Amino acid sequence: MMENNTQKLFLLDAFALIYRSYYAFIRTPRFNSKGVNTSAMLGFTNTLVQLLETENPGYIGVVFDVSAPTFRHEMFPEYKANREAMPEDLRKSIPYIRNIIRAFNIPIIEKEGFEADDVIGTLATKAEKEGFTTFMMTPDKDYAQLVSDRIFMYKPGKSGNDNEIWGLKEVKENFGIENTDQVIDVLGLMGDTADNIPGCPGIGPKTAEKLIADFGSIDGVYQNINKLKGKQKENLVEFEQQVRLSRTLATIIRDVPIEFSKKELTRDEIDKEALKAIFDDLEFRNFAERLNLKEAPKVETAF
Repeated sequence: MMENNTQKLFLLDAFALIYRSYYAFIRTPRFNSKGVNTSAMLGFTNTLVQLLETENPGYIGVVFDVSAPTFRHEMFPEYKANREAMPEDLRKSIPYIRNIIRAFNIPIIEKEGFEADDVIGTLATKAEKEGFTTFMMTPDKDYAQLVSDRIFMYKPGKSGNDNEIWGLKEVKENFGIENTDQVIDVLGLMGDTADNIPGCPGIGPKTAEKLIADFGSIDGVYQNINKLKGKQKENLVEFEQQVRLSRTLATIIRDVPIEFSKKELTRDEIDKEALKAIFDDLEFRNFAERLNLKEAPKVETAF
């Protein structure tokens, strides 16, 4: 548990956490008596309640992607084109989850034309200038490029393990690099199958990390291209434009036109009545007890 909650901001990557919650129960999905698949709601609520209990953040926001195309799609129409359609059960879960977040009195933040990571990167950068320490809650490795002295990744624990906090040291160790900007160079070389970012054929994570460790950046790789040989050199030469485009696509932007509002992100009291109604509907009895949402006993009035 962290010392106190002053000037600590938690920004949650909504869809990354929602997908993770849904697939955690994929072999044993949860249903209520009405036949609604409640897996994503259950997993996300559990993640949120654990966070509130263990870290007690003073400032918090949940950031959603907007379904409209982003500037990356304009730059590269195939961006995320290989994504499977969202499972129907999961799609139906989203309105419930948004209502749960609202009942917790936590702001939902989204900006058309930009992804959640761009919004989180922008808010974290603005918060840093205001003296905040920001924790970006996401399992997504791409966020490592944003880590600084005052910006951390807060990775949800896997299979019952504790959450991991990645600062500068952890990012450098995990990517084998000297500074966090180089995360973008590694991603540009290796690509990202989840986002359909192509990278360079034949270059996986280990090779990408070694090339950046040796030459410092993608520019450095091309300035030293004659030190490389064989198929690796051929591919790097042939796909240079694709590699440079991949680096751009993997770069999280930090100047989304969005205000950083300390007041809006201040944690508020939960709306117990609204939350109890949602939990009753979903049949989440444990959460109702855990958050002390039991109804007050009715007082009989004598006439």
